[in-house]
Amino acid sequence: MAIDSALPSPLGTPVCEKDAKALRFIEEMTRNADSVQERVLAEILSRNGETEYLRRFNLDGATDSDTFKSKVPVVTYEDLQPEIQRIANGDRSAILSSHPVSEFLTSSGTSAGERKLMPTIHEELDRRQLLFSLLMPVMNLYVPGLDKGKGLYFLFVKAETKTASGLLARPVLTSYYKSEKFKTRPYDPFNVYTSPDEAILCVDSFQSMYIQMLCGLIMREGVLRVGAVFASGLLRAIRFLQLNWKQLADDISAGTLNPNVTDPSIRKCMENILKPNPELAEFITKECSGEKWDGIITRIWPNTKYLDVIVTGAMAQYIPTLDHYSGGLPLACTMYASSECFFGLNMKPMCKPSEVSYTIMPNMGYFEFLPHDPNYPPLSPESPPRLVDLAHVQVGKQYELVVTTYAGLNRYRIGDILLVTGYYNSAPQFRFVKRKNVLLSIDSDKTDEAELQKGIDNASLLLKEFNASVIEYTSYADTTTIPGHYVIFWELLVKDAANSPSDEVLNQCCLVVEESLNSVYRQGRVADNSIGPLEIRVVKNGTFEELMDYAISRGASINQYKAPRCVSFTPILELLNGRVVSKHFSPAAPHWVPERRR
Repeated sequence: MAIDSALPSPLGTPVCEKDAKALRFIEEMTRNADSVQERVLAEILSRNGETEYLRRFNLDGATDSDTFKSKVPVVTYEDLQPEIQRIANGDRSAILSSHPVSEFLTSSGTSAGERKLMPTIHEELDRRQLLFSLLMPVMNLYVPGLDKGKGLYFLFVKAETKTASGLLARPVLTSYYKSEKFKTRPYDPFNVYTSPDEAILCVDSFQSMYIQMLCGLIMREGVLRVGAVFASGLLRAIRFLQLNWKQLADDISAGTLNPNVTDPSIRKCMENILKPNPELAEFITKECSGEKWDGIITRIWPNTKYLDVIVTGAMAQYIPTLDHYSGGLPLACTMYASSECFFGLNMKPMCKPSEVSYTIMPNMGYFEFLPHDPNYPPLSPESPPRLVDLAHVQVGKQYELVVTTYAGLNRYRIGDILLVTGYYNSAPQFRFVKRKNVLLSIDSDKTDEAELQKGIDNASLLLKEFNASVIEYTSYADTTTIPGHYVIFWELLVKDAANSPSDEVLNQCCLVVEESLNSVYRQGRVADNSIGPLEIRVVKNGTFEELMDYAISRGASINQYKAPRCVSFTPILELLNGRVVSKHFSPAAPHWVPERRR
């Protein structure tokens, strides 16, 4: 029942007292964004001002933003790597944070191809959980009755490692799912999952996916929303169903569990869930055995109201495929977060993907914004950047996000480019534009131009004995396959047609490129199965000249033209695909093992 006595809010009327409290908190934080930011910075500097890192800049106890900005530099991960490495190696002194580092949260790779290690402290889990707690109160304003059913969410833990000193290093969501806060969370009718915790916490990706899909099928009538973290993850689940529906139906029909599921905790919990249901098995067989899979989500889960997935940034490429499988269900993007910090939420979660804007919650950290402009002078000690405060960014301008956290990051460049779309009260709203310097991305992988070039250079060495070389190349992320995969278009110079590189050699070139890519990509290929084998498409000689002619015909300068290293424009892809003479795939998975931090 709605609570009319709740604080009037532009967002709407809350459905329960718990939601009312959350919406009041959002109003309080966003109405006073500037003062909240000053308080957050003062708290951070009061706590961490005596750390080794901040003592270098002679703050002398100051906690105001003017002093902080004038003395503390803007940094990247590479700047902090020596300090982070010391912590990883066991130095327990107050280097970055006055509170002990509890673990490292892994982020996308460095220029050296390793995952970034983001230090975190125990209380950050509370801060992240706070933002999580605001999502459903906002969603309930737009979609009624979500407490009457369940969510089919495909959630997974990923590989974790330990540093030389024994500190855990793992992705932020793996940290959350394995925490006591998740495992002992109180019952909330608005956050009931079909997936048992035992399945979510299973490290074997096949067993985890199998049980989550099985439970989703068994509880199909009660599913009101379907989701995953990224759009690519939900599409992998659909592909999994395409490949395994027969075994799933057999299990449901007989009430017995696939012997390939061996995890004891899973088998025990499924004793109370899996019962013989031949009628349901027959229905699944009927829906999945045909060739048409359009609208499969709403056919199997007919009460689904929306899909809860991230479809901004690189994930936008999956929207047409999601629409195909869901029959055009709304796509809800609810929050904006990273390993470094959780930032904000979408106040209009049912808006179109192209209209998604996130309201930054000013209590989550101290935020600054570096104007993003190709003509903007580069960062240098002699010419410090002119950063803008959270409450003073300009609508219509793009900025790179810079964050200072309670866990010890100070004026740290996140690498996300954001466009200011407006304000909610005094808190700005941003549209995610792109990840800086990222060329290719399928899932959580982020490959830049330098890394791809290194892979091309290494693969080209295999062509030398054939007196052949790569004249030119470009690439794109092909998301028409599930999982998606990298495609590289090669134009080759072969001096002796009788001694051309064989198919086997070109297949091996694909693998060499993959071996050259970062550990995030290779984990996606090997452990997570979130990325398919890399493909090289050899094109006819003269193709890249045609590509240049096309670009010039559209206004490009012939003097300044250079072949793009990544393409997505449909006419260009059609031109390239129309000139393909052979296709080659990586014959094996690249080498990957969980990183042991020294």
